[in-house]
Amino acid sequence: MDNQKHKYLIDSIKTIISRARSLTVRSVNALQVASNYLVGERIVEFEQGGAERAEYGKALLKDLAVELAIEFGRGYSQSNLEYMRKFYLIYSQSLNEKSQTVSGKLVPDKSIEKSQIASGKLGLIHESSEDALKVSNALSAQFPLSWSHYVFLMSIKQKTERAFYEIEAANENWSLRELKRQFDSSLFERLALSRDKGKVRKLAQKGHVIESPEDAVKDPYVLEFLGLDEKLKYTESELETAIIDKLEYFLLELGKGFLFEARQKRFTFDEDHYYVDLVFYNRLLRCYTLIDLKIGELKHQDLGQMQMYVNYYDRYVKLDYEEPTIGIIICKKNKEALVEITLPKESNIHASEYQLYLPSKEDLKKQLKEVERDWDSQHEK
Repeated sequence: MDNQKHKYLIDSIKTIISRARSLTVRSVNALQVASNYLVGERIVEFEQGGAERAEYGKALLKDLAVELAIEFGRGYSQSNLEYMRKFYLIYSQSLNEKSQTVSGKLVPDKSIEKSQIASGKLGLIHESSEDALKVSNALSAQFPLSWSHYVFLMSIKQKTERAFYEIEAANENWSLRELKRQFDSSLFERLALSRDKGKVRKLAQKGHVIESPEDAVKDPYVLEFLGLDEKLKYTESELETAIIDKLEYFLLELGKGFLFEARQKRFTFDEDHYYVDLVFYNRLLRCYTLIDLKIGELKHQDLGQMQMYVNYYDRYVKLDYEEPTIGIIICKKNKEALVEITLPKESNIHASEYQLYLPSKEDLKKQLKEVERDWDSQHEK
């Protein structure tokens, strides 16, 4: 290995790390991610100037890890350096696409050209501290999540799926734990299966956008966090209590915009008392959402009851500027044919199944591929 080139590599990476640690910026996490991106960039650049053998890369990272650990301690192990290298390879393409499509948004300071980020000319050892700050801030704006988030996201192989979770994690301020839970519950696949091909593309470009009642409904709802054993008997009241006890998790599963209002909300009509299991309000859709829980299969009486609840709220509770009430029956077994024959087409009532275990991602991916094939065959016709 060329000693002069090797020394330059070490010095340039040390400069990146030192400046990242000394610069005062608002987000420490964002600066760390930007620094890791630059380190990955430098490693890739150096590799491209040398051998392309896997053994060469491993030896390079091993030597780097030893030398960086002496000065910076933990955080620059061989495995972490491999993540940084991978991070650059994955996200440099995304930054390049952004620089071509989002004019003026990639780099906030005009003195730092967009092409600098896209072409890999960042953070050179000869840059001034002022330029280094501008570049770091520009990169930080592109990486709103923590490094731990990105390490997890890099494990998602499909580009569209990874983009979806990245957007949602940033928009909804998910913790790493919440991100992992949404991934494990196959949120992307569940949403994609209920959309056409065009809307699936939008999931990867914009995340989960709530524009209609249908966008706010999932099927199935995954309630593994309740800790209930589906093999044991439990009542609807026990299911409801478990949801209230884990309300924060249930709101995460419901999705965007939901605010909890009441449990067993009573209203009186014609001297009779009625009780809605759970009442929420969706601030994005500006409407009430009523949820009824059924531990068995869906029956037509359940649909009729929910229709009455929704009618009452629309006529006596909602304000003029609010949108029509949504009714969701969460049941153990749905009957789509029953829903179709019982309710009018313009009905704002939905029935969805729930399950107490995480779904099989493999099965859902297979279903999604089958649906995509159907879309393609219909388009060909």
